[in-house]
Amino acid sequence: TYAEFLKIDFPRVPFTANENLFCEIGKLGKQLADLHLLKSPLLDIPVARYQGEGDNDRIEKIDYQESEQRIYINNEKYFEGVKPEVWNYYIGGYQVLPKYLKDRKGRILEDAPHYCRIVTALQKTIEIQKEIDNLYPEIEKDLIEF
Repeated sequence: TYAEFLKIDFPRVPFTANENLFCEIGKLGKQLADLHLLKSPLLDIPVARYQGEGDNDRIEKIDYQESEQRIYINNEKYFEGVKPEVWNYYIGGYQVLPKYLKDRKGRILEDAPHYCRIVTALQKTIEIQKEIDNLYPEIEKDLIEF
């Protein structure tokens, strides 16, 4: 909605005069911040799992198989339970999940649970963004003008 404005100016935060709505949006914002800082209790039950046979944890290739909802890091190891919208999610112009792995290509994946938490954070972010999108028309009905 505001993509053109963001190209020419800083983001503006719309404030609603509806106190209950303001508090509800604030709670969702707090949840997003906690997710992005990887400090949310929502991350304690990961949506993705690190699977595969053998002890080769080297990131040799990065291959997302949409039909399987898996990200392969080599011929033996993969993360499963990664929805396409999570794999394709961008933050700051970067596709988060592939970038994380590409930056570590050729190295041993030392913290698979951390990557699973990132996958979970992105999936929960998408869910919260949908909630915010549903509430947003209500915000615009009663804006505080500065």
